[in-house]
Amino acid sequence: MNTEYGSKITRVAVIGTGFVGSSYAFAMINQNVADEMVLIDLNKSKAEGDAMDLNHGLPFGSPMRVWAGDYSDCADADIVVITAGANQKPGETRLDLIEKNAKIFESIVGDVMDSGFNGIFIVATNPVDILSYATWKFSGLPMERVIGSGTILDSARFRFLLSDYLNLDVRNIHAYILGEHGDTELPVWSQARVGLEPLSRYIEKYKPEASQADLDSIFENVRDAAYDIIEKKGATHYAIALGMIRLTKAVLRNENSILTVSTLLEGEYGEEDLYIGVPAVVNETGIQQIVEIDLNEEEAKAFRHSAKTIKDAMKPIHEMMNEAAGKESR
Repeated sequence: MNTEYGSKITRVAVIGTGFVGSSYAFAMINQNVADEMVLIDLNKSKAEGDAMDLNHGLPFGSPMRVWAGDYSDCADADIVVITAGANQKPGETRLDLIEKNAKIFESIVGDVMDSGFNGIFIVATNPVDILSYATWKFSGLPMERVIGSGTILDSARFRFLLSDYLNLDVRNIHAYILGEHGDTELPVWSQARVGLEPLSRYIEKYKPEASQADLDSIFENVRDAAYDIIEKKGATHYAIALGMIRLTKAVLRNENSILTVSTLLEGEYGEEDLYIGVPAVVNETGIQQIVEIDLNEEEAKAFRHSAKTIKDAMKPIHEMMNEAAGKESR
């Protein structure tokens, strides 16, 4: 694995060239993130077509070697990005996808590890918290080297809608969504900032006409954004692809960036043996440190509820683990 940005050829393997995977690959071409990118898909023809199309754009983008490959190409990858799996359909929640995608992941992660891969997994497939946990278990890697996209997209949506409401540059809005990447996620209003000013104080000074109903509506639009987009166009993929690029940069460039990713809690926030979206420092080692922010009583209660929802949905994963352990012992 790369240990110093720019010191060796960096390679990212993308598993799954559907909406999210192909959007991620396109963003990689535009943002000069890595030296090499290999596209892997069960539909080899689709991966080959994407590689051809992306290569034809290289004269306009960043210098990069792009090809359609197979799992053996993961051996020298710094990062394996998993976007493969069944997509969320209109009316489905992310948790509805657990059993279908867990079985897919058991095969994918096994094939990646059989290649000799020794890098970092970044997981985007839903339900991302549960599948990140599954990837950690299936791979046998240390927890810091398996990162889920978590609430990185939800936090971006939150920041955008707040910036739109306040008519301010989104880069000056600092606010987090924590918990499940799903229906039980929660906004951390108590720690939201506009520049250096607490959001509540900024609103009091500069937007006194704002109401709690307005803020509640902003969060509801964040939480339900995927449903709305899926109903309108069938899938969400551009924004999450850019969020994954942000994570990729943080790893390959050893940035020590704080991002709301899905990572394993081992007592932080009062939870254990659980992947869930929280702020964490991300660098070349993966998760360098989990950042525990102060939650008020209402937020802490909502976080516990979100954690319980994920734990209750983990039954299929634990059954798969027990079955695998049983086979090994026979």
